[in-house]
Amino acid sequence: MIALIAAVLGFGGIAGSAAMIAKVLFVVFLVLFIVSLVMGRRGPTV
Repeated sequence: MIALIAAVLGFGGIAGSAAMIAKVLFVVFLVLFIVSLVMGRRGPTV
């Protein structure tokens, strides 16, 4: 969202940086989501 607003306002460098940060955060949260799914499927470790 920030990248889109910055692009409209003409701040290309800021838009590029915000888009790159968004991609990195997306990948991080995707990995965490997959790990939580895998760990959630395991039985209780007693």
